[in-house]
Amino acid sequence: MTRSANKGPPLGAHVSVAGGLEKALPRGEELGCTAIQIFVKSQRSWQAKPLADEQVAAFREARSSSPIAFVVAHASYLINLAATDAEKLAKSRRALSDELDRCAALGLDGLVLHPGAHLGKGEEVGIERIARSLDAVLGPRDEGSPKVLLENTAGQGTVLGYRFEQLAAILQQTDCRASLGVCLDTCHAFAAGYPLHQPSGVGETLERFDEAVGLESLVCFHLNDSKQPFAARKDRHENLGNGEIGAGAFASLVNEPRLASVPMILETPTGDDNEGYREDLALLRSFL
Repeated sequence: MTRSANKGPPLGAHVSVAGGLEKALPRGEELGCTAIQIFVKSQRSWQAKPLADEQVAAFREARSSSPIAFVVAHASYLINLAATDAEKLAKSRRALSDELDRCAALGLDGLVLHPGAHLGKGEEVGIERIARSLDAVLGPRDEGSPKVLLENTAGQGTVLGYRFEQLAAILQQTDCRASLGVCLDTCHAFAAGYPLHQPSGVGETLERFDEAVGLESLVCFHLNDSKQPFAARKDRHENLGNGEIGAGAFASLVNEPRLASVPMILETPTGDDNEGYREDLALLRSFL
């Protein structure tokens, strides 16, 4: 790792757990990551076998000797805490609770979650339903459990969370505020109309986030460029500097003093043998 890799915020990527959860750590280390994101179960399946004690022990042992200090999981894409169908809503709440149990067993730092879609019922109804779902899942949990990190969205369809004010409303309406944080995705913010591509866009976007939500709630970033144009409301990730946001925004983010300790994680196209990640991480380090 170069000397510059030790400066700036923790940097990393979403890495594979193929072959065992513990395999994610050496994969991240090989890339020079100091933060990673993983899946703790199939992201496109409602159910999975419980984690075996041996799996948990292997992961914890691997992490105990790893330089990777920050590890989060990303929740299943099936979960919709604003679901209008009672059965789907119950399944979503159970799935979120199960993933939090897995994160707690592994000792992870949080679980990134797309808030949900109102499916035609309207934003106010959807936001209230998400808040009540979070209360139902988080209320019974022990203090100190991994936080749920609400991720801003691109605003496709009826998905909520594409405006910072929507995230703020969810946080304000839940009774479990202390168990929640935010993960800010650059591609999603750009797609939703936050002007990260403009010279002053990073500063403006952070100010708007701070005013609506508060920077103290920002736990981590997803760093992704965008294949789609500004305010397109479409979620299509691109490698850094190759998309519509451009490299300048990412240079500003990794050098922003207010974000110096906020982990920043890639979800860009990996390419062959993670070459996409390698190039993106090298680019970020070159800015420091």
